[in-house]
Amino acid sequence: MVSHLCKIAGVSRQGYYNYFSPKQVQRRRDREKKDNSLRELVLKAYHFKNRKKGARQIKMVLAGQFGVVFNLKRIRRIMKKYRIESPFRRANPYKRIMKATQEHKVVKNILNREFKQGIPYKVLLTDITYLYYGKGKRAYLSTILDASTNEVLAHQVSDRVTIDIATDTLKKLKKNRRIKLVKGAYIHSDQGSHYTSPIFQKLVKKFRLDQSMSRRGNCWDNAPQESFFGHFKDLAHFESCETLEELKQEVKAAIHYYNHYRYQWNMKKMTPVQYRDHLLKVA
Repeated sequence: MVSHLCKIAGVSRQGYYNYFSPKQVQRRRDREKKDNSLRELVLKAYHFKNRKKGARQIKMVLAGQFGVVFNLKRIRRIMKKYRIESPFRRANPYKRIMKATQEHKVVKNILNREFKQGIPYKVLLTDITYLYYGKGKRAYLSTILDASTNEVLAHQVSDRVTIDIATDTLKKLKKNRRIKLVKGAYIHSDQGSHYTSPIFQKLVKKFRLDQSMSRRGNCWDNAPQESFFGHFKDLAHFESCETLEELKQEVKAAIHYYNHYRYQWNMKKMTPVQYRDHLLKVA
């Protein structure tokens, strides 16, 4: 009977008896026990600060917060085995909704994708995205990002997408006394009507900043900013917000987490704030 079943299953009799031998049964039990322990550690990092994470983030949180070092292959195996799902990153849905008039001006792309210049507070990236919350409600988030460190330096949430959302973000940046912009600092954006607006451009000059713009229809010219929005929407909990004020509080909390606790694989596995301090020390 055993031989017949082994033939159907395509295994040898020796393999069958070896699989059910006391030694192999105990080995599988020991492995399962070990995997369960690893699962608890992975889940501890996965739920750290109540923000969603993928395998790389889990690896860096384990090392940075808990002093535990695992390789990515092991973490991914545990996640797959126990169905610990990484957040799915959706494409940025932001589209230009206002048409530029003849007064609007496109400026040269002086950044030219040289994002990581190793100097905090020099290259600033900005953009606007949609945020969906509550039951079909929509708001807008404007941010200014430090290209060298990925730190969010200023943000503004609004239920309207007027020019104010862009200018108010810039004003918040200027009011932050902790931020010391270096000589020759400039702000880079796409060619959206907020940034080609004479109102925005006048404010940029008032704050003694230069301005740079992506080439038309080329999202790669502002890639770190686009990437930030994707990651940010993964880790934030907008669906639980019922009011605009609740949404603002969640955005503020999520940005604080991103700046201080979200480790970056390509920045020496540091958080944006840690990497900013690191660059300022070696400068």
